[in-house]
Amino acid sequence: MSQTVDRALSILPLLAQGPADLGQVAERLGVHKSTALRLLRTLHEHGLVYRQEDQRYRLGARLFALAQEAVENLDVREIAHSHLVALNDRCGHTVHLAVYEEQEVLYIDKVESRYPVRMYSRIGKPVAITVAAVAKLLLADLAEPERRVIAEKLDYPMYTSRSTPNAGAFLKELSVVREQGWATDLGGHEESINCIGAPIRGADGRVVAAMSVSAPNVVVTAEELLTLLPLVRRTAETISREYSGTTRPKKA
Repeated sequence: MSQTVDRALSILPLLAQGPADLGQVAERLGVHKSTALRLLRTLHEHGLVYRQEDQRYRLGARLFALAQEAVENLDVREIAHSHLVALNDRCGHTVHLAVYEEQEVLYIDKVESRYPVRMYSRIGKPVAITVAAVAKLLLADLAEPERRVIAEKLDYPMYTSRSTPNAGAFLKELSVVREQGWATDLGGHEESINCIGAPIRGADGRVVAAMSVSAPNVVVTAEELLTLLPLVRRTAETISREYSGTTRPKKA
């Protein structure tokens, strides 16, 4: 039975490359045409493949509907949370997860620092969009025209002397973030707080969320915090692979 399932599933990547006839499917699977036809009929009955008028097969609409439904029901917070906790266990600092929704960047998860001095931030609260590392990561992934429109509409409050001063500077920083694949906020929102972040990507490579580690200067210097960047990026990559389905989630 497992071999039958394996062969049936092997047909889908083949048809993803374009329509194929019975002979091509049989040749790719290394089976007799009768076996390939039986597999194709089963997939056709479930709407996963469709037989065209020219007798070639292509992927069926049901497959796309299932894929869309799966994407819509993915909960990046649920997938990421255990990894955020593990990161917090290793470094001890505050860990955030954020998304971009309706022109705002919002925290959707937070794991508190183990140190007495903590950041004031809340789940559901918008972040300071022109300075926050997670905001830079999320906006940097947008197409350049969209980034420009958003940047020109924003206000640029000078929270500190290190805050982003204007749209031109913001766009320049977003280009750097997009290129390097990570972001920082080194005293841009609060003089005493530093932050490093990395993107979480979906199966299409687009950024679906961003995560960060933040700490006050009295606990760790900016330079010391930056040494955690490889760990933060590895954590984000692990979440990305699990979210996009390119690796199996660990069993509870």
